[in-house]
Order: sequence, then structure tokens, then C-alpha cells
Amino acid sequence: MNVIVSIMRTFAAALVFVMSVTGLWAAGVDDEGAAAAADKKYVTDPTTGKEVPAPEYGGTFTWVSRYQTGQNTDSYPTPTGGLAAVGGVVERLSIADWGIDRDVHHHISLAVPLWVMKGQLAESWETPDDTTIIFYIRKGVHWHDTEPMNGRELTAKDVEYNWHRYFGLGKWSEFGPVQKYESLPIESVTATDDWTVVFELTKPYLGVLSVIFNNYDPYIYPPEIIEEHGDANDWRNVIGTGPYMITDVVEATSVSWTKNPDYWGYDEKFPENRLPYFDEIRLLMMEDEATRISAMRTGKIDYMGFSGGSEIRPDQVDGLQKTNPELKFHPYQFRSDWTSFAMNVRQPPFDDIRVRKAMQMAQDLETVNNAYYKGRAKWIPQGVIGDGAVDHFVPFDEWPEEVKRGYRYDPEGAEKLLDEAGYPRGADGIRFKTTQTQFGAALGDTSLSEIAADYWAAIGVDVEVTIAPDTSAHWQAMTRDHSYEGMSSAMLGFDHGDPMWMMRAFGHSEGTINIPGVQDAHLDSLIEAAAAATTLEEQQRQLKEADAYTIKNHYYVWYFKVPMFNVNQPWLVGYNGEFQLGWGQRYGQLWARVWIDSEMKEAMGY
Repeated sequence: MNVIVSIMRTFAAALVFVMSVTGLWAAGVDDEGAAAAADKKYVTDPTTGKEVPAPEYGGTFTWVSRYQTGQNTDSYPTPTGGLAAVGGVVERLSIADWGIDRDVHHHISLAVPLWVMKGQLAESWETPDDTTIIFYIRKGVHWHDTEPMNGRELTAKDVEYNWHRYFGLGKWSEFGPVQKYESLPIESVTATDDWTVVFELTKPYLGVLSVIFNNYDPYIYPPEIIEEHGDANDWRNVIGTGPYMITDVVEATSVSWTKNPDYWGYDEKFPENRLPYFDEIRLLMMEDEATRISAMRTGKIDYMGFSGGSEIRPDQVDGLQKTNPELKFHPYQFRSDWTSFAMNVRQPPFDDIRVRKAMQMAQDLETVNNAYYKGRAKWIPQGVIGDGAVDHFVPFDEWPEEVKRGYRYDPEGAEKLLDEAGYPRGADGIRFKTTQTQFGAALGDTSLSEIAADYWAAIGVDVEVTIAPDTSAHWQAMTRDHSYEGMSSAMLGFDHGDPMWMMRAFGHSEGTINIPGVQDAHLDSLIEAAAAATTLEEQQRQLKEADAYTIKNHYYVWYFKVPMFNVNQPWLVGYNGEFQLGWGQRYGQLWARVWIDSEMKEAMGY
């Protein structure tokens, strides 16, 4: 689309809006069009206080993913990218409250506090003692009206069956629990009647509900399907209780869903409205970034962003804003997305804290942010636990002054530390040489790493930036034996739903994401004390202390929480950049709750 057409479409949309809200008519608008615009209904979104076009049913919502989707539609034994296909098809016990005030919780982070979760297939739950959770299953929920379920009502036995599978109980005991539930001391899961399921623990486990709700994708599948086929890996066999039914998967091309006309749920914002709003949802698979951006620019898709891994970078935002100023951009920053650096503390020179501290002090974070990100990144240092995990996060301003000094730009201080550590400059000005291996989301774009390397060169450290030849294999090697040389890309400031899991994974000697290879008995004891805590307050204090310990010891070089953006067309209503409604619920669960302003879309020529 050329720029002139884009501007004309933008003007048309603006004209419709002005006519609808103010009644001021531009020349050339006939009486019939004016009457239609005057009749347009607006409502107040109770979560934002904004006036928006009233919900309307019908139409097709189109979004995009850079991942192959639909090859595996079973969340057992491990959830995969294919589970985008069953989002909104199968459901879980709980979901985050879509109707919550966005000033209280905005749904634009991975951290979902337990108090934001509400009932989905479970209408409610209670914990009468430290080792018992009772879930009260919602009545009136029916499986999709297709063979072999034919609309049968969901019962507590269905829930019991699925949780036996996830926890490795009963007939699945030989397989054990899925990885994210290995730490839970589950004794039994029992349906005591048609509407009640009781979880019993062998011992108290603080935060068990948070782990159950926010550590995995425990979808509830029909037992009949699992028994007949052995799993739910084939999309053709997937039947759920959700607002949509999966109707087609074209390999490497698209996924399609149609509305479940008998869905039980209602819009949390507008409780009189039965969900979903769209008749159809269509996902287009586009691996090429330029193709995705072109599709958004030309109105072929309604959304691109975190859902589907199609989020865009700040430089792409600048380009889209020039050609399509009507688009809506929603920034988010939930972790340093492989932009920070882990140092292998098991090998010289990074086994010396003075060297690790010097590597941090060499970086002028504020200047890089202003020059490279136009001031849009979060450059103030954070630890493993990020600022989105508000109950466990300690901001930089509250760090001890001595610790703060180790995170401020001070190249002279950095050089002094290197001298003290026994790494003087040689005749060529170089103190030592090392490598930084890049992988993950940053793979292929070494710009930021090269900027960091330039700052290290200024203090006499020669860093060669390399790209991992095989991202998956390299990741496994680093987390298994820590044999890599020098430094590696890393994530920090993580806004995960379970800070206990984060701290254990990133900091414990046996942590699965312990990229620096930290083996510290004191840190392990802090993490284990947090796991053994008997109150949330005690656990929060222990986790803060553990995170402070990792910050003080400079296992990582903090760099940035880089801004990424969700983008949508202006005719998509009710969407404000939200991420997910609980762990992993960021697909059909979201799209069931938004709608299209068909009048605006038509006025813009689409």
C-alpha cells in the first residue's frame, strides 16, 4: 500500500470517529451515513474508564505467528509452541480476571499474582488446611457438541483423570509428574462427587496454588479422547470446553477456529454478553519478519505481538508509525531478552569477583539506552527477579550503596579492579581476551553485544562476539556442564509467575538455567530456606535476600530490558496490549474477549 492510500484510510477512520462522537459532519457525508454514525453505540470499558465502540458479534479475527503451530496439541508431557492451536479450545481450572481494573493489574507481564486468578472450569476453591485443596467444579460446562463427546457435561471425574496424568498418579505413576510439578508433594487427587475434586499433599507446600496455576499449561482434555488415541497430539481429535473449536490446520500455513455456539462463559467486562464475539479466528504462519510487517501494514492481519512470537522492535515501530500512524502500539518489557550476559564463574578470569564487577562498571547503560533505544529501554539494573514481580522485587534505589557502585558506569574504577585482580594491560593494551556467545532471541543480531564489546575494549578486555552454531545444543551444553568459554547471552529481570522457581532455576547449584555455573552453598541455603518457608512473607524475604546475593556477587552483567511491542489495527476493540490470562493463556482465551468495529474497518477500506 502506498503512503497516500494509507493516509486516506487513516483520515477516513478519524472522520468516522469524529462524526460518531461529536456529531460534527464533514462536507460530502450523506444523510444516510450521518444517521448510521449517529446511531453508533459506545460503552465505557470498566477496566480502563475509556469510551469504546460497543461489543459486536461476528467477523473473523486474523493474527500471525512466526512459529509452526498445530503439530502437537497435547500439553502432556511437555507444553510446546503447538499449544497455540488449543488456546481457547481446551480450558483449565483457573484464568486471570479479564474484568480487573488495569491500574490494579494490566495483564502486560508474565507475573500473574495469585489474587488475580479466578475460576474457569473450577468455579471456586478453598484450602481448609495446609495439605488440602478443594476445587468446586463449575456446573453447566459442556464438551463441544461433536463426536464422541456430543456435548456431554464436564464432571469432576474428567478433572481427576487429567490431573492424575499431570501429577503421575494412578495409571501414570510409572511416568511420574511432568517436570514443572516434580517439586510438589502430591499424595492424591480424588473426585469425591460429580462437582468436587480434592488435592491432598504429603506435607505443606507454600505457594502450591501458584505453581498449579502459573507454572504449566494443565489443560483439561476429554478422558475418552486420551483413552481412544493415547494422547491428544492430533488436532483432529481435540475436543474441549472452550469458546472455540479447532477446525483446520494447514501445515506451515494456517490454523482456523470456529465459534462454539454453546459456550458457557460470559464477558467479565460486560456480564450480559455471552462469549465469544468472533465467528472465526485465523492464524497465519509467517516465519519471515518482513512478511509479517507487510501483512500488518496492508491490513491483512489484525494483530501481531507476543502471542505467536511476532512482537516488533523499536526500530520497526518507527517505520510502521510513519507509514501507518493509525496502528496501535503497546510496549512491554518483561525480561532482558538475552541482552544481558552470564559469565562462566567456574573458569578464569570470571572466577574472580573483581573481574566480574569490572565488566559491569565498564558499561555506560544510560548512554547506550539513549543512543540505541531512544531512551525506551529499562536500563536501571535489576537482578534475577524483575520489576514485574512486584511482591518480590527490590528496586535499585533500595540496594546498599556499596552494591550500587558496582553497577554504575566507572571505567577508571573498572581498570583499577582489573589491575588488582592481576590482569594488567599488555604492550598491546589488552588485559585478556575472551568470547561472548550469543544465542536465543538475540541470535543473528549482534549489534548490542558489539556495543558492549566496545566498552570492554576501552578497559583493555578484548571480547569476540560469536553466534552459537546450534542454539538448542549450545543451551543444553551450557546448562549441563558449563564448559563454554567466557560469557554467554542471558536473561535477567524476569517477570515470571513463580519467583520461587525463578530463583531456583537461575541461582541454585542444580538450577536448570544456572548459566554462570554458580555453586555457592550460602546461596543454595537461602533458596532452600525460601522453599521451606511457612508464610508468604517469610518466603518473599528469603527470595529477596537470595536475589540480593546474586546481585552483590555479579554473576551476570546486567544490560537492558528491551522494549518490544504488540501491535493491532485500530478496529480491534477491547484490546489494550494484554499478554495472557494466566500462564500460557494468551491465544484464543484473549481473542474470545475482544471484537472488531466493523464500521471503522469498512470506512478504512478493508
